[in-house]
Amino acid sequence: MALTMLLVVYIFNFVDRQILSILAAPIQAELELTDRQMGLLGGVAFALLYSTLAVPLAWLADRTSRSWVITVSLVIWSGFTALTGMAQNFWHIFLSRLGVGVGEAGGVAPSYALISAYYPSEERARALSIYSLGIPIGSATGVLAGGYIAATVDWRLAFLVVGLVGILIAPLFRHFVKDPAPADGQQLIAPEAPRFMEVVQILAAKPSFWLLAFGAAFSSMLGYGIAFWLPSLLMRSFGLDLIGTSQFFGAVLLIGGVAGVLGGGYLGDHLGAHRKSAYALLPAAAFALAVPLFAAGIVSGSVMTAFLFFLIPQALAYIWLGPVLSAVQHLVRADMRATASALFLLINNLIGIGGGIYALGALSDGLGAIYGGEALRYAMLYSLGLYLIAAALMALASRFLARDWVE
Repeated sequence: MALTMLLVVYIFNFVDRQILSILAAPIQAELELTDRQMGLLGGVAFALLYSTLAVPLAWLADRTSRSWVITVSLVIWSGFTALTGMAQNFWHIFLSRLGVGVGEAGGVAPSYALISAYYPSEERARALSIYSLGIPIGSATGVLAGGYIAATVDWRLAFLVVGLVGILIAPLFRHFVKDPAPADGQQLIAPEAPRFMEVVQILAAKPSFWLLAFGAAFSSMLGYGIAFWLPSLLMRSFGLDLIGTSQFFGAVLLIGGVAGVLGGGYLGDHLGAHRKSAYALLPAAAFALAVPLFAAGIVSGSVMTAFLFFLIPQALAYIWLGPVLSAVQHLVRADMRATASALFLLINNLIGIGGGIYALGALSDGLGAIYGGEALRYAMLYSLGLYLIAAALMALASRFLARDWVE
């Protein structure tokens, strides 16, 4: 039941995070915003405090109650999502997205640590993959529900509805999810909890941590960038309306994302049982394979052809979650896992969310003089090189995992 409730909360995490992408077009039209400004709202505004506050909140969770930290965080980010529906200008949305980032900062890293306490080492990649289903399911739900509500009523109601539902779920989560004793016999929250700098020093000496973190960050720059801007591309370059866009993108996220997350978790546990390096080599191969398929979807002139080409690389884009998140959990002791996860997420999210969404929007604006209405298409195409960098960093990380591993 605990994993189910953690998954439900993570779904709302990504509903609240992803809904802005499908609503970007009506928000831009009403508030007269540029692609660069939307990139700031979707990336920097959210990632700034989301990434930095995750570290002290995870440290607090390691020392107190992880379930309580997640519960309070859910109420905060859902409340600010609802407030977004009342925005009247760019700065209103910017401040609301800052608030969403503050709330979501306390959700993910403590959840990783709780799951690692509930499940033994040989099952963690699969358990973390089930939890990570919140990404495609939440993203697809945000896209489908947000698009439908915006098309039938308006974009403001979409923010209000998803925010209020999240607040209602918080007491249920607290009732069902408790802080357990971990499955591997170590204490979940130590009487003498580790100092923050102690965790930093341990990770700083492990090359695998830095290579995994920066590999994930470069992949997330492209992943979050495409996730935010693909709805706008479908409307501008493929001529889809809001409902058609939400159905296309929602199906890609749900089908491709679920297959990739579950496949990555299964393969990570299966291959990693024989070679620790597989936890990094598997994502490296997936990123390299995704590049030509994404390129084919982006340049396609047919909606159906684009759908088929986007579906497979979307699955490949999610394969890294189970193996890499499991590997990060094994780089430190059990009582350090939330803090270690938060440091990993700090690098991944600050660069991935903060940089990727804004960079794609700014690049689209910059290419407008050359490509006109097709500038966003070419901005996405040029950004695919980020996956090749991510693949190279993951391949390098595989050389150090066996040495850095903590059983």
